[in-house]
Amino acid sequence: MKPPTPVDGHLIIHKAERKMELFDGEKLLRSYKIALGSCPVGDKEIEGDGKTPEGQYYVFVKNPESKFHLSLGLSYPSRASAERGLAAGVITRSEFDSIAGAHEHGTQLPQKTRLGGEIYVHGGGSASDWTEGCIAMTDEEIEEVFAAVPVGTRVTILP
Repeated sequence: MKPPTPVDGHLIIHKAERKMELFDGEKLLRSYKIALGSCPVGDKEIEGDGKTPEGQYYVFVKNPESKFHLSLGLSYPSRASAERGLAAGVITRSEFDSIAGAHEHGTQLPQKTRLGGEIYVHGGGSASDWTEGCIAMTDEEIEEVFAAVPVGTRVTILP
């Protein structure tokens, strides 16, 4: 059953509970079982660590031709992640400026940085943690979420 399209929609992901919630304002519309990265505890720090990031993001793209059925691209790396990466010498000033500019304008972020990238909510199954840092759900459920949320939807990922 497809939920109504939220007027003030946002997603909250609870990593420890392996749960994603779809809200319209304060009203919970639906809750979904999810799978995470292969190393799910802690915030994503660097490409290839298998961690699902934590923090505040937005959906920057909807991909109807994902290799994992359908997908919603999240605005990772966050500005905070980019600041940490710049201070630690993980990314360059130019990469930081690209990330910060994309956040300022609500556009697509660089997807190939040493901080990682290509973090999506996608299909493929939620039976166990198997992604490289993404949030996975069943194909049927991503169809529902894909139809319900527009580009720009806020996403909060909690530990």
